[in-house]
Order: sequence, then structure tokens, then C-alpha cells
Amino acid sequence: MSAISFRAASALLQRWEPTLRIPSGRAGRLVDLGLFSFCVAMLISMHIKAGEETIPYHFLFLSLTIVYGFRVWPVGPTMVVIAAVTASTGAIMYIHYLQNYIDGPELAEIWLMPALVVAMVWHARRRAAAQVAVEVMAEQQRDMLERQREFFRNTSHAIRTPVTIARGHLELAEGEMVVPQAREDVGVALRQLDRMTLLSNRLLALAQFEAGEVLPSEPVCFRELFLELGSNWAAGARREWVIVCTDDEAVVLADRERLGLAVDALVENAVHFTTEGGRIELSGLASSRECTFRVSDDGPGIAPDDLDHVFERFWHRRPPEGPNGSGLGLAMALATARACRGTVRTYNNTRGGAVFELSLPRVWVG
Repeated sequence: MSAISFRAASALLQRWEPTLRIPSGRAGRLVDLGLFSFCVAMLISMHIKAGEETIPYHFLFLSLTIVYGFRVWPVGPTMVVIAAVTASTGAIMYIHYLQNYIDGPELAEIWLMPALVVAMVWHARRRAAAQVAVEVMAEQQRDMLERQREFFRNTSHAIRTPVTIARGHLELAEGEMVVPQAREDVGVALRQLDRMTLLSNRLLALAQFEAGEVLPSEPVCFRELFLELGSNWAAGARREWVIVCTDDEAVVLADRERLGLAVDALVENAVHFTTEGGRIELSGLASSRECTFRVSDDGPGIAPDDLDHVFERFWHRRPPEGPNGSGLGLAMALATARACRGTVRTYNNTRGGAVFELSLPRVWVG
């Protein structure tokens, strides 16, 4: 920890010090009373057992050290206690020295043991200050994440209402237009509204996942969902589509809408990175343990340095043609897979192009 952050943590320790006393309240007072009684007993033992005072002497300082590790008293009372213990034990040892019960070199312990205790106090307070600093940073991180999730939720809902209204008016106007250019312009506007709707859906999905909300799950027919999504994309994008799903019985447990959005994000990525007439293969693979949506294309593939970043939020590659995406689709696909106890991964095909796989555990029903 840097000097600046440690000074900040020390200031917080002075403000939050009561919360670091473990135990506190009545239990803490009982611990203090027990320590005081034990120290008095050790002082009496030192006084009575002249020549054998080192054992109770070390027990006294050991008990003080152990209890302080749990209590972390304020600095003032701690220094008073150390000074009082040092003075009382030192007086007993010096008297015994004058009475020839102990040798002169043993008097060095009068300063050595308190010095060790003071060093321990310093380290304990540094540890407590570091703990407070970590807790403060964790709380700030939680607040930031909560504000971020709230922003995503609010933004998603704020986008949906005007988009829905605008779409309704444009669809009404499109039906009455006879000028081809005007109808084409309206079509462009409707497609942009579709993109905004998709963006709001992904923002809302990410906010729900990060908030830890449990999404509803139901048995979903793997083949049925796969073929539905594949046919939708094959009808809307001019690519050479290969759609294969071999298992008629496979079932996964998921939220159908969220899973559909996740697979759509993978297919959309393939569409963006292929040109008209490019080849996209959609494969539905089912084993006894999992079901996999595989999307592969014949595009430029993914640079090795980018493989670790493709699922990061707001990170995106530049397609060979057309604008960049929102940078949310693949992040949302990853969050969906994790929420369904599945995985998603990407790699480059040996024949060229990229491959994305979203796998979910297979469930057996009936």
C-alpha cells in the first residue's frame, strides 16, 4: 500500500476505531477485566518467586500481545498500559537485581519486551488500517457497480418507450406512402429503431445479470429453438447458410428469450464479419452432457491478441465492411451462458474464419 493510501487508511482507522474492537460491549469489558486480573496475578508471581520471575514476566507480555491482536485499543490507553506494565515489571526486576536474585544482563528485558510489544502494536494498527481501506474501497466498488446497473436499467427503459412510439408512427406512415424513395427512407428508420430496441434489450439483460437477479428457467427444446433462430437469420441476411441440428430430443433449462438473444448475438457477429454471399454455418450439437450452439463463418477470423477481449463489454473489432457494433452483444452472451450454468468460447477455424460456441448443460425430462 502506498504512503498516501496508508495515511488515508490511518485517518479512517481513527474515525472507525470503535468498530475494530473485537469483541465489543460487555464481552469486551470482560476480556479487559480478565487481562487486568491475569497481569496482576503475574506481577504478584514475579514478586513472590524471586529468581524465577522470567516465566510470569513473559506470560504477562504474551497475554498483552495476544489480547491486543483482537481488541486493537486506541493509541492513548495502549501506551498507558504498556508504560504501566513496563514500570511495574521493571521495578520488581530491578529490586530483585539489587537483592542479587537476578544478573545484570537480565535487566535488558525491561526495555526489550516493551519494545517488541510496541512493534506489534504498530503492525497491528497498520493491518487494521489496511483492512479498513480495503473495506472502504470494496464499498465504493459496490456503490459504483450498483449505479452502473441502475444506469443500464434506466437507460434501457428510457430507450424503449420513444422507440415504440416512433415505430408505431413510422409503420402507419409507411402504409400510406406511394413514393418509393420515401418508403425506403422509412424502412431505414425502422431498421435503426430495431437496432435501438436490440441495444436496450441487451442493456437490460446485462443489468439483470449483474444485479444477480434469478431469471425464470424452463425446459427449452434445443432443436426447436436452434432451427427457429437459424431460419430467422437465413431469411434476413444474404449469406450462404448451412444449418444443421442432429438431435430431436435434447432439452436445456434456460430463459428462452434471453437464450435467444445470446445466440442472436453470436450469429449477428458472424454476419458483421462476412460479406454478402459469405458462408455461415450454424450447428446444433448435443451430447449426453451438454448442448452446443456453434456459429462459424468464413470471415477474417480473430487476431490472436484479441481472443481474450472479444467478450469484454464495449470492446469490439472493426468489421471489414459496415459500422462497429454496440460492444454489448458478446458480453451479454457470456453473461447469459454463465447464468444458465453454461459456457461460451471462441477460437479461429483451421479453414479460416471465427467459431463461437455457447454450451449449456443438457437436462433429461420424462
